[in-house]
Order: sequence, then C-alpha cells, then structure tokens
Amino acid sequence: MSVASSIPVKQIWRVFAITSAIALAYASVLGKLGHDWWTDENYSHGLLVPFVIGFILWSQRHRFAREAQRPLMVAGLAVVSFGLVALWAGTAGAELYLQRTSLLFLFAGTVIYFWGFKLLRLMIVPLFLLWLAIPIPAIIFNKVAFPLQLFASRCAVSAMQLFDIPVLRQGNVIELMPLGARETKKLEVVEACSGIRSLMTLVTLAVVYAYFTHPRNNDPGNGNGSGGMFSSLKTFRFWRSTLILLSAVPIAIFTNALRVSGTGILARYYGTKVADGFFHTFSGWVIYVVAFLMLFGVGWVLDRMSPSPQPDDNEKLRQVSGLPAGLPNLQSATGASEL
Repeated sequence: MSVASSIPVKQIWRVFAITSAIALAYASVLGKLGHDWWTDENYSHGLLVPFVIGFILWSQRHRFAREAQRPLMVAGLAVVSFGLVALWAGTAGAELYLQRTSLLFLFAGTVIYFWGFKLLRLMIVPLFLLWLAIPIPAIIFNKVAFPLQLFASRCAVSAMQLFDIPVLRQGNVIELMPLGARETKKLEVVEACSGIRSLMTLVTLAVVYAYFTHPRNNDPGNGNGSGGMFSSLKTFRFWRSTLILLSAVPIAIFTNALRVSGTGILARYYGTKVADGFFHTFSGWVIYVVAFLMLFGVGWVLDRMSPSPQPDDNEKLRQVSGLPAGLPNLQSATGASEL
C-alpha cells in the first residue's frame, strides 16, 4: 500500500485547512518574497529552493512515515505563537526579514505540534534551505558586501602587479592604463562583483550537495543508530556535511577574486570593455562551474577519509562463533540471555 493511500481523509482535510490558513496569513509576505527572488539577482536561486525542498520531502516520504509520531501540543503551540508574534512585530515595524523568518517558526511549531521533535530533526535541511533563500537585511548585506569588494580589489591589484602592470587602487576602484590608450581607465568593483551573490548561491548548493551525497549505510560513521537527539554530532556524516558547507565560503571568495583579477589583467591588454557584455556574463558562469568543481573536490577528499564500515556487535559475535551471518538474533542462537 502506498503512503498516499494510507492517509485518512480527515488528515487530508486537516493539512488542507492548515495550508490555507498559512497561505492566507502570509499572502503578502510570500508575494513580496517571490518578487525579490524574481528581481534580485543576489537571491535568484530562491526560485529553485521550493522545488528542491519539495523533492526532498517527496523522496523521504517513506522515512517520514516510519518515524514514530510523538505530538507535543504545548511545545508546538508555543513555537507557533512565537512565530505569529514575530509576524505581527515585523508587520508593525515594517521589517520584512522578521516577517519572513517567522514562517520558519510557524513550520517548525506545526511539525512539533502534530509529530514531535524527531520528525522536526528530519526537517532541518528543508528549513535551513528556506532560511538561506530569505534575503538578509540591507544593513547586514552591505556590511558583508563592501569588505568583499575591497578584498577582490586588493587581489586584482596584486595579480596585476605580478604581471608588471602599473595599477593604482583607490578603495574599490582600480585605475590602469590599457595598451594603446592615452588616458587611464577605471575599473570599479561594484557590489555585483563583490562575490556575495556567488557566496549565497554556493552555500545553498553546498547544503544540497552534502545532503544528497552523505553516507546512508548503517555503519557507525553515519549516525543512523540511536543515541539521542545530539548523537549525530559525533558522526562522520555530520562533520562531512559541516566541512562541505564551511568550505563553500572560502571557495566562493577565492573564485570571485580570481574572476576580478583575470578581468583586470585582460583589461590591460584588451581595454576595459572586457568588464562588460558577453565576457562578464560568460566569466561568471565559468566561475560558478569552477567553484562547484572545487566543492565537489572537497567532498571527494572527505569521502576518501571516511571510516570503513565496521560490523555491529551481532556480526562480531557471529565471526567469533563461526555462525552464519543470516541469523537475525544471535542471542537466541547461542543461548545467551539478554540483560
């Protein structure tokens, strides 16, 4: 029997009612969020995030169905109430980020209310992806973007000096003399070239890559066994995903600095027009490919360092006693009593 056919009609109507209530309460918030995804190139990857989340939920539907349901109504109502208060505060203060992040608390509280914390743990990755797709406040965005602009400018100047190219930097503006030109030209490392766009996209891609490629076998290094809510913190799977995610930050910064440096060097020989038009767009796509290959390389190296699967306790006893591996319960086969 399929999962869909085993769902009672009452639960289907409950899901429909909750979804309709959320859509009604967040209609304007979701509309503005979708508009930002469509118009803001820094968050254009957000258009794909709902589809990725939907695919994750659908591919893991059998695992969700097997998970023991332990509803926590009081805790769930508390989290939902906090989310609604955050929505009200964000609306009253015209703070979009608070309004949008309140949706995460509403989703989390709903899962806790009906299914409990165990199922919420399985929903961490979809919720994290949704959080990454929410545009951060402008004041924080500028605090991050401008230092990245300066860093990319310094890297470009250093690279050009290695080629004995006379260059002068003033903040995020680079002055150079292209060959054949009679006056200096200026290259400005604008916000779009700061690398924050590739940083946000690559971090999201790192989460997706780590999730779909993490070890899923039952060896001790993947954390499938029981051991409490925080048992996964001691597993290879958790640290592999964490290192892949953290590596996305220096990779994005490095590849963007490489792109700006290459543009500055080419501007010396072909003029500042290489910073615009087809080359600018094409180099952006090339850098994305290079960044992803480097991210893939990090995952490949970590996979080579993974601990080899170890047999469980029953398998070890079978190997010692010489019993066949197909026995489901070794204690009953050997006559050992359970404690």
